[in-house]
Amino acid sequence: MAAADLIARARAGDGEAFGELTEQYLRELRVHCYRMLGSFEDAEDALQNTLLTAWQGLGGFEGRASLRTWLYRIATNRCLDARRAASRRPAKAWDVPGVEPPEPTRLGEIVWLQPFPDAVLEGSVEAGPEARYEQTEAISLAFITALQALPPRQVAVLVLRDVLGFHAREVADMLDSTVESVNSALKRARASMRHRATTADRPPPAGSPGEDALVASFVRAWESADVDALVALLTDDVLMSMPPIPFEYQGRDVVARFSGLLFDAGRRFDLVPTRANGQPAFGAYLRTPNGPSHAAGLYVLTLTHNRISALTRFENTTLPWFGLPRTLPNR
Repeated sequence: MAAADLIARARAGDGEAFGELTEQYLRELRVHCYRMLGSFEDAEDALQNTLLTAWQGLGGFEGRASLRTWLYRIATNRCLDARRAASRRPAKAWDVPGVEPPEPTRLGEIVWLQPFPDAVLEGSVEAGPEARYEQTEAISLAFITALQALPPRQVAVLVLRDVLGFHAREVADMLDSTVESVNSALKRARASMRHRATTADRPPPAGSPGEDALVASFVRAWESADVDALVALLTDDVLMSMPPIPFEYQGRDVVARFSGLLFDAGRRFDLVPTRANGQPAFGAYLRTPNGPSHAAGLYVLTLTHNRISALTRFENTTLPWFGLPRTLPNR
């Protein structure tokens, strides 16, 4: 059915017509909200608010921009509202029983960060011709983390211009602003992103022999609690983080010491592979004597060439988003 007919039906109160009208944009809008907010749960809330606002405001859609652009305008402003809210998720205290962590290298500021399942990325939109970032880089944990450190309006401008490739005039219209203001915000955002240096060497391609070999080596080292084998896989400046716990450990020696403390406390893990943010990831399950292994968290690896440059541990509450169970049977 033609879009004009669907719009007319939706304006008359036909919910199925509205669903058919917007369904093709849901994946890309969800990813957009995630980039803006850094949280899978917050992105889902923002997407639902976007659809509600669009449903209620469809009578005011005049067709001067495409329906897709209009939906991006709504989604961006719903995300800006969420970014400005004071109720971002708070940091949590260290919660691993029987393990006294080493002094952290620093305390992370972005404690609300959550992973994004690769399965939900499938079928997302291609960027416009003015985009500066490859889509794989623009969903990586390093990129998403760097975005969260920017002021909300700069995040919106950078994502709309450099990730999605909208023209400056389109972005200005979305934000009820001017082209000059958009260009100024973009200049500041680009400078901040360059300063943060979200990427170093390119990771091996997903599913390549290089990635498979490195990931397999990590699994062997972690499941066997082999700290020496683990250290051999890490870059000198490897970063370990664990949102919403703010502790961050940077450097091979301190990451090795932290991992050794976990293993010395008798903690042993089984890993189940998945993918998050375009990166190798694992559901981590804590073994128990003569019983099932219990979900302990989600690990996401950042690979740089043939080494691991970051290891991010998320809470076990994220596992259902990846279709992973709460427990594993005893091996």
